[in-house]
Amino acid sequence: MSHDGPGNGEAGGTVRVLVVDDQELVREGIASLLGIQPGLTVVGTARDGQEAVRRALELAPDVVLMDVRMPGADGVEAVAVLRQRMPRCRVVMLTTFDDEEYVVRALAAGAAGYLLKDLPAADLAGAVRLAGAGVTQLDSSVARRLASTLACAGEVPTAVEAGAGEEAAALTGREIEVLRLVAVGSTNREIASRLFLSEGTVKNHISRILGRLGLRDRTQAALYARDHGLI
Repeated sequence: MSHDGPGNGEAGGTVRVLVVDDQELVREGIASLLGIQPGLTVVGTARDGQEAVRRALELAPDVVLMDVRMPGADGVEAVAVLRQRMPRCRVVMLTTFDDEEYVVRALAAGAAGYLLKDLPAADLAGAVRLAGAGVTQLDSSVARRLASTLACAGEVPTAVEAGAGEEAAALTGREIEVLRLVAVGSTNREIASRLFLSEGTVKNHISRILGRLGLRDRTQAALYARDHGLI
């Protein structure tokens, strides 16, 4: 595990990571797991939100993996500060809490993703690399619960009531089906199985959806679908 000093990033596109968690065993365990993954360099760790901000300013990480609930300044508070002071730094929440309130607060503060700690090490490493590349991610179970909660609360109008918008009118029926499944947190593999498509075809559909709607990533697509009554 590498704990280097501040810098402008590693050669070869290596993603610099800061790990933040109040439990030392968890914090060092995650740092050790990521430290042996290709393309990642763990530049340091922090035990709470306040230390996370200080260490991030010192070490200039590309990605901060941040727990949500910690003594003192929690993860969400730290996200808001880091988004102001280090706008190019991507903060991904990594937690055991999948409560919708935490998810909404974190995303509103500027978090670039919300993942759960039961993620396998290789998947977590992949998520960190994607975060470093600017891709926002939600754990699929978190996305499903969030969409379900909004629907049950009556906050999601039907497509007939809301209209899908002029941009969505440019989508094919199949693309709208894919968009709806993305919005409830389905993975490419799950979408492919549900619609009897190959994963490559699903990826192509998603790329076209993002391009036609002028969206950056799956999270924005999910929010678009929600706001336009597609779920």
